[in-house]
This record gives sequence, structure tokens and C-alpha cells, in this order.
Amino acid sequence: MLEKLLSEIRQCRHCEPNLPLGANPVIQASTSARILIVGQAPGTKVHQTSVPWNDPSGDRLRQWLNIDKAQFYNKNKVAIMPMGLCYPGRGKSGDLPPRKECAPMWHQKVLDQLPGIELTLLIGQYAQQYYLNNKPKTLTETVKNWQQWAPAFIPLPHPSPRNTFWLKKNPWFEEDVIPYVAKRVHEILDRI
Repeated sequence: MLEKLLSEIRQCRHCEPNLPLGANPVIQASTSARILIVGQAPGTKVHQTSVPWNDPSGDRLRQWLNIDKAQFYNKNKVAIMPMGLCYPGRGKSGDLPPRKECAPMWHQKVLDQLPGIELTLLIGQYAQQYYLNNKPKTLTETVKNWQQWAPAFIPLPHPSPRNTFWLKKNPWFEEDVIPYVAKRVHEILDRI
């Protein structure tokens, strides 16, 4: 059932007229996955390779989680579903926001096929706005209050190199949040 749904998603062309590089939905999932990563949308490198988080942001994310590529790309352990499944295009200060059609169209259908998810990492403001109730107005406040949603959900800033300034300005994140996240990820993966 999930494989049929993933095939349908990968063939989706709903937004193609609005996508500068065309449609190429990128998603990774298996019914046995225990961790779900909900990010923003693929960048150009991910669009070209169809491999999620296949860029410097992914390198930093794997570093935060303290897992290697083999674990990260094992769909039986880690599901990856961005808010927008296709590259949205470039704006004035980086990539455009994820297309708004994707999450309402696909997310619940996928979640219904992932019964074993124990931890959902919500990366960036778009995922946090969609999934968290009573979310503070800023990403910084949301991430600071991560314990409000743990252990099921953990809001994280985007690991993009563009956020290096944010990370330097908020050292508490790498001192307090990252050790908890890495420990929780390993607790889950070690049981599989």
C-alpha cells in the first residue's frame, strides 16, 4: 500500500507549471521507519539527484543526529518527507518557500502508512507551523521551547550554511538541544 502511494507521489505533476525545474517529488519512507524528518523542500542538488538532504544542509543534519549516510538513507529506519516535495525555485534571498499544495495533498496519506514513527524532527518554520499546536511566533522561541513537544516532536532550525549566524547567536541550541536529539535518535535506531 505504501509503495503504491509513494509511486503516485513520485509521479505527481500537480504544481509542475509553477516549478522552474519541473516536478521531481523527493520522498523516502517505509512502514517500518521509526524516525520521520519533515523539512522544507528539496534544493537544486536534491532535485538533480533525487536523494533527500544530499547537500551541505544534509551533512550538517547528519552531524547533529550523529548518524552516518547508511543509517540516514535506510528507509526502513528513517522516513524523509519535506513540506514541499519538489524544488520550488529561487527567490531574492534563497529558495522560495515550499509549495502549499503538497502537505495537505500528501502528508496525512503518508503518515497513515507509518505506524511506528516514534520521533518526528520538524526542520524549519514551515514544518513547525504545519505540525505544532500553540507554536510561538518565532523559530527561535519554538526551538527554545522544544521540550513542550518532546519526545514525539522536536523542532529544529534548518541546518543550512545560511543559518551559521543563527547557530553562533544561539549557542544553547548545540549545547542543549543537539545532545538530546542525537541521544534520542540513537535510542530509537539501536532498538531496530
